[in-house]
Amino acid sequence: MSQTRKNTSSEGETKPQTSSVNKFLRGSKAESRKENNDLKTTDSQPSNWLQKTAPSETAKPLSSEMELRSSMEKYKQFLQKLGKKAVNKCLDLNNCGLTTADMKEMVALLPFLPDLEELDISWNDSVGGTLHSITQQMHLVSKLKILRLGSCRLTTDDVQALGEALEMIPELEELNLSWNSKVGGNLPLILQKFQKGSKIQMLELVDCTLTSEDGTFLGQLLPMLQSLEVLDLSINRDIGGSLNSIAQGLKSTSNLKVLKLHSCGLSQKSVKVLDAAFRYLAELRKLDLSCNKDLGGGFEDSSAQLVMLKHLQVLDLHQCSLTADDVMLLTQVIPLLSNLQELDLSANKKMGSSSENLLSRLRFLPALKSLVVNNCALESETFTALAETSVHLSALEVFNLSWNKCVGGNLKLLLETLKLSMSLRVLRLSSCSLVTEDVVLLASVIQTGHLAKLQKLDLSYNDSICDAGWTMFCQNVRFLKELIELDISLRPSDFRDCGQWFRHLLCAVTKLPQITEIGMKRWILPASQEEELECFDQDKKRSIHFDHGGFQ
Repeated sequence: MSQTRKNTSSEGETKPQTSSVNKFLRGSKAESRKENNDLKTTDSQPSNWLQKTAPSETAKPLSSEMELRSSMEKYKQFLQKLGKKAVNKCLDLNNCGLTTADMKEMVALLPFLPDLEELDISWNDSVGGTLHSITQQMHLVSKLKILRLGSCRLTTDDVQALGEALEMIPELEELNLSWNSKVGGNLPLILQKFQKGSKIQMLELVDCTLTSEDGTFLGQLLPMLQSLEVLDLSINRDIGGSLNSIAQGLKSTSNLKVLKLHSCGLSQKSVKVLDAAFRYLAELRKLDLSCNKDLGGGFEDSSAQLVMLKHLQVLDLHQCSLTADDVMLLTQVIPLLSNLQELDLSANKKMGSSSENLLSRLRFLPALKSLVVNNCALESETFTALAETSVHLSALEVFNLSWNKCVGGNLKLLLETLKLSMSLRVLRLSSCSLVTEDVVLLASVIQTGHLAKLQKLDLSYNDSICDAGWTMFCQNVRFLKELIELDISLRPSDFRDCGQWFRHLLCAVTKLPQITEIGMKRWILPASQEEELECFDQDKKRSIHFDHGGFQ
């Protein structure tokens, strides 16, 4: 759940002297390059990472190189104990199961990390109630740019201590406090020290139980955050009531690139409120309004300022209860977002009979890489329109049609798309009422060398396919050389004996160098086939998980 960000190391002011300490540091730095290629390092200053800090009231200066070397050895041993390696200017202890003793040991090491730029202690319950021990040392790591404290069970005291310490790290660019419920109702205590000119670029507050008052405060704070690029307020269902304040603040965040309001209790009126802010967000790349079920009907009353987001690459509107009138408005807007790469309209069941024009016009999105329309209750006409459009989506990498029953018996409409898709990596057709003829068609496409880039194929919950169909498929799946995951599980209410096709599947797997996961839930393996599978597991050195569990 945490994200790795690229950070450029700051240049030092003095040249390092040649010593055994520097040799140690060079070694640590070489390890860091192997461990994390996303972090940029600076070769000209190998001794800047772990060095003697300036004298202070809380940390005495080291008196000799021997003491410095000893502290660095302790640091390395501490990381090794937790299964980590030293990474330049980064201390990543995410989900390490830190104990109270580990926390004390880490705090004792902070004085020797004055150039630390990234600290991640997310998903460690022991942090809760002890954060003050870290915040008291914040002035010793004043160059910190990234601080991640997600799911740390922070207490009210922790939250208050953090708020007082943030002014000690003026270079902070990323703050993640997600999944800490005590942040809710206390957001002003944490962020009140942020001043105009703050360098914060990423603020993540997912599922923090934020209140409407927190939302109002955030709206007033946003004009101070001129560098803000990512704002994630997802799964805070009470901030919908303060959206007016937030939207007003968003007008001042012209550099914003990512806005996530997933499951935030947005209503029909929210669309109009946000619409007024969109004209000020010219740099926005990703917009997530998903899982706001009361949003439906809001787009029909908006002024379509969504079209102003010329650089938008990702639009997520899944499970928003879109109405026929919403779809009509979006039909005018979405095809004009020429840079759109990912579109998720799934779980909007009223689209089934009203999206024919919208789906037809998706052909005007040449950069579209991911199209997700699962569980949209597509009808024959809308599926036909989608099939005709998909031929023109040459960049498509992800195509999800799951839970649309009209696909069954009509997969032939996608024949040209499947043949022409040179980039398709993920194809999901789960619970599409596929019949034997559909699977035979898919097998023939695979046999002729198409879908060569496919990595994930989901054919689960299609129980009408007979053994002959599965045999044909399993005989040809071996041509998908880049396949990583295959799912042919049965629906929860159905159990069937594996036919002779299972032997063909085992044979095919030996010719698939990348495969790691095969879903076969609720397929019943006879004793003889279980023995074959056991022998296969023992003979092959590769780790392949056959998931054929289920209750019988």
